Amino acid sequence: MMNFNSISAIKKNGFKGFKTVQELWSNRESIPKEKGVYLIIDADPEHAEFLSQGVGGYFKGKNPNVSINELALNVVSGVKVVYIGKAGSLAGKATLNSRIGQYLRFGQTKSVGHWGGRYIWQLKNHPNLIFCWKLTAHDPREIERQLLKDFVKQHHKRPFANLTG
Repeated sequence: MMNFNSISAIKKNGFKGFKTVQELWSNRESIPKEKGVYLIIDADPEHAEFLSQGVGGYFKGKNPNVSINELALNVVSGVKVVYIGKAGSLAGKATLNSRIGQYLRFGQTKSVGHWGGRYIWQLKNHPNLIFCWKLTAHDPREIERQLLKDFVKQHHKRPFANLTG
C-alpha cells in the first residue's frame, strides 16, 4: 500500500511528471497522451489557506465555490495527496493529457467539464500544487478505485478534493 504522504514513495510506485500547476499552465507537452491515473500533491499540506472565490470555471452555470468551512471539513490533515484522478477507460478515448488539460483549463476559470476535484481551485497555493501521473494497462477507473480505497484505509476519509469515491 502506497504512502500518500511521501513523494519518494509515490515515485517508487511508478508515478512520473511532478510538474506544478503553473508549469503545466505554460506547457502540457510532458503529459502522456495515454490512459492512466494521476495525483495532485500539496507539498506543504500543513498550511492550507483557502480562497472564498476560487479560480474554477462555472460549468453549466454552476458556481464551483463552496464555503471555507466546507473546505476545512474536507482537509486530511498533513497529507500531501489532495486529489486522485483517472484518465481514460477500456472503451474511452480520454488520455492523461486531455483529462489533466481539462482540469487545468477549469482552473483558469474556463467552463470545462471537470467538476470533480474543483476544491483545489480554492486553495490559495493552487499554482504550486503538483501533478504526477502513472500509465496503466488496466482500466484506470479500477486503479483509481484501489488508490482511493487505500487512501481511505490509511486516513479514514477521501482526499481533500475527491468528492466521491
